[in-house]
Amino acid sequence: MLKRLYEWVLSWANSPYASPALFIMAFAEASFFPIPPDVLLLAMAMGAPEKAIRFACICTAGSVLGAIAGYALGWGLWGVMDQWFYHYVPGFSEVVFIQLSQSFSDNAFVALFTAGFTPIPFKIFTIAAGAAAVPLILFILTAILSRGLRYGLLALLIRQFGEGIKDWIDRYFNLLTVLLTVIIIIMVVLWQL
Repeated sequence: MLKRLYEWVLSWANSPYASPALFIMAFAEASFFPIPPDVLLLAMAMGAPEKAIRFACICTAGSVLGAIAGYALGWGLWGVMDQWFYHYVPGFSEVVFIQLSQSFSDNAFVALFTAGFTPIPFKIFTIAAGAAAVPLILFILTAILSRGLRYGLLALLIRQFGEGIKDWIDRYFNLLTVLLTVIIIIMVVLWQL
């Protein structure tokens, strides 16, 4: 089923509605959809490298607005919907929610930036951040920064190196985002000290 969903996402790349589809998928992924919009962004950027940065901006805008929707779900409906999330959202459980709440109280920026920039499912963090009442301004700014960097980096790589970078991205992009996140976290911790 995920393979068919993945192929369906890719089918939008050659559609005249590719940009709106990218926005909608980025929005949905930040709150409930299982396929990351990187797949469609990558296909669209390779098809039109001169528009790669524009596509990254569309993807970032959709993702940030979707993150705000996820935050609103967690903030406003958590007591009503928590059991549904525990049972039907992959990777989300009561234990995960408690751990996320603790990480938000320890350092919300680091927790949210890590989820927004790396391949960790962002939707889990957006909903949990709302339920844990992370300050909204901090949440939005971190979502803009982390998602903008993630999609911008992907678009810059495609724009700079073209289709030849695709295999490298497929193989190493997640590792690169994790390494950059570790560096940023170290810098944040050192700055706080």
